[in-house]
Order: sequence, then C-alpha cells, then structure tokens
Amino acid sequence: MTMIMPLAPTVAQEDFLSLKDYSSEEILDLLNLAIELKKPENKHLPLLKGKVLGMIFEKSSTRTRVSFEAGMLQLGGHAMFLSSQDTQLGRGETIADTARVLSGYLDGLMIRTFHQSAVEELAEFSSIPVINGLTDDYHPCQVLADLMTLTEHFGELKGRKLAYIGDGNNMANSLMIGAAKVGLDIAIAAPKGYEPQAEMVDLAQAIAKDTGSVVTVTHDPVEAVKNSDAIYTDVWASMGQEAEAIKRLNDFAGFQVNAELVQHAKADYIFMHCLPAHREEEVTADILEGPHSVIFQEAENRLHAQKAVLVTLMGD
Repeated sequence: MTMIMPLAPTVAQEDFLSLKDYSSEEILDLLNLAIELKKPENKHLPLLKGKVLGMIFEKSSTRTRVSFEAGMLQLGGHAMFLSSQDTQLGRGETIADTARVLSGYLDGLMIRTFHQSAVEELAEFSSIPVINGLTDDYHPCQVLADLMTLTEHFGELKGRKLAYIGDGNNMANSLMIGAAKVGLDIAIAAPKGYEPQAEMVDLAQAIAKDTGSVVTVTHDPVEAVKNSDAIYTDVWASMGQEAEAIKRLNDFAGFQVNAELVQHAKADYIFMHCLPAHREEEVTADILEGPHSVIFQEAENRLHAQKAVLVTLMGD
C-alpha cells in the first residue's frame, strides 16, 4: 500500500470556496495528492473513517453528488444528501442558523447553489470545512479535476495553452483563475455580451503576472484555439438560463467546437468538457466522441480531485 503524505501542513485554507483563495503551491499539492489517491492501491484508504459530509443541493447534479458520495465512502466516511426542499432552509431558516446547527452534527459541508454569497455565509458561520460544489460565479471542484487531467496528459503545465470557447460563465471564471495560478496560458473566446465579468478577468490577469502565464479574452474562436494544447467548452445555456436557450443558440453561432475549428490547435490537442454536453450545439459529436476527447477521464477525476480536498480539509 502506498504511503500518502499528509498535506495539512502545506494547505492553510479551512474551506474550499474558490481557487483564488489558494496559493499555486497549495493547488499543486492538491493535484499531487489527487494523483496519488487515484492509484488503485490507494482507492480505499480509510483516511476519513467515521467522518460525515453533509451535501446541500439547491441545484441538481449527477457528477457532483455521485463523486462526493462515492469519495466519502471510499475514504471510510459517509455522505448525507440534504435537499434544500427537505430541510428548514426551504422554509426560511437562515444560512447562519443552518450552518451553526449542522456544524454540531457533521465534519464537513459541501453546497451546490446559485449565489456565491450563500457559500461564503455558510463558511463564515460554520465551524467545519465548507466546500463549494458550484455557484453561478465559480466551479472550483471541476477546475481542480480539469487541472489534474491536463497534468496527467502534459506533465508540467507552464508554457501550455488552454482555449475555452463559449459562455463567460462560472467555468470560464474558475478556469481563468486556476490556469493563472499554475502558470497555464488561457484564452477565452466568447460572443460579444457574453464575456467573463471584467473583475474576474482583472483578477486572473493579476494572478498571471506572478506566475508568468497569459490570460486573454477575445471574440474570435480561431484566435483562442490557435496553437492550443487543449480546447474546452461548456453548454451555452446553463441551469437557470433555460428561457434564454433559443436566443443563445443564435448568439453563439460560430462558437461551436467542430472539425474546422480544432484544425487551428496543436496536432496532439485534447478536448475537454465539464458535462453534461449538448451534442451538435457547443460541440459536434465527432469531436466529443473522437480520439482527442478526454471528457470521461476528466469526469472521473472529479472523484479523485475531490477526495484530495476532503482529505486535506477533513483529515486528522
């Protein structure tokens, strides 16, 4: 059995709310631990034996729920599903009160919700670690898995280029910050009116100055993809934007990842998607299912990356 070196001394954070809160070294430590935990001989190390994770869902999920629940089980602990409709949160109890009550029952909390402020308030009033499973602003668990996938394929990430094509949403925000933290160049191509928020771009570019990476935002998908090592996309209408779906189909015309666009990337590029995917909208089926696609390796890595976060925050 491989010996896992504890990361607690090198990761000073008490919560996992956004990658902006973590140093480059702390993110690399999490990635290294995730890669170790992925090894078959380390799959069932009881590093969280007897620990309980509460999982609050205000947004539905496949990957987030299953990966956290399976991860806690493999680590010897237990995960408890808490729908907002089935708790007093759905009847008006404040986040602060909920946080203090649940802190007396649980060893950690994961929340998947709409507003980043709700996650931050939960962390403020909790005496146990809080993990951001997704908000409208950030998706740090997904990006940690993405960085793990890129590391598995390319090793050193500095000097590599990631192109993100599509909506300047929570994925674009977290990818910019995560890439900048580890020295990975990133180019975001979004239609006019769908760019990432200016403050998110400014934050990522400020981080990039310290790590030597480049953060670019453009309206030209070809410019973004040119000489890229990886191409990433996401759905054009996320949860809560269903009413805008038809308008977005028109506005995002020309931003599809297809055989023509990927010709501008490096020959050995990899294709990434956080899933679920809408085939023939943001990406064509031949790319999604093609030899360059790593989407299911990427999805599996949610499990291993999150186990690294859980062990680091909740381990003894």
